[in-house]
Amino acid sequence: MANLITLSRFPLLFIYVALLYTHNAATQLWAVPLILLIILLDFFDGQIARQRGESSLLGSVLDIATDRALEIVLWVVFAHLDLIPVIIPIIVITRGTTVDAVRAVGMSSGRAAFEQVRHPVSRFLVSSRWMRSSYGFIKAFAFAVLTLDLGLKTLGSPWSSPVHIAALILAWLATAMSIARGLPVLIEGYSLLQEDPST
Repeated sequence: MANLITLSRFPLLFIYVALLYTHNAATQLWAVPLILLIILLDFFDGQIARQRGESSLLGSVLDIATDRALEIVLWVVFAHLDLIPVIIPIIVITRGTTVDAVRAVGMSSGRAAFEQVRHPVSRFLVSSRWMRSSYGFIKAFAFAVLTLDLGLKTLGSPWSSPVHIAALILAWLATAMSIARGLPVLIEGYSLLQEDPST
């Protein structure tokens, strides 16, 4: 059940992206609650997996892959629609691929993704429930406000300018949090990569 919810986010994502490119303000504004639903499904799939005892390696991999794909697609689309500078998706993609590569090495050694950092500050930034929730909330808020920004621009609303500024602030805040959460994995992962696999 949880994996089906995770996978359902893909067709919803494609519908959402299609709505953004309609050049119709009403349709674009309808995309705001849709992106919030897509993000809420990420919360529900984890909750359902835990409640039903369906937590598994496959579920974890699907969840991470879906989150990463959704994030990359959205940042690229927002840059293509000229709502954010292209440097944001470049940073997010670079951070995501390097962190995932380091985590893959750790996971092949039997270490779960969030257990690969040891320093207390690193653990707080990477795996604390507060930081993960805050990052998810900021990202969700940024995606929703960017979607609203697009609809208001298409509509020619006077609210477009202040909403655009708010959207940019949120986008940069989400990017900064992404970097802050990725750096500890890369820093501590360097020592993991130096370990002799035969020991």
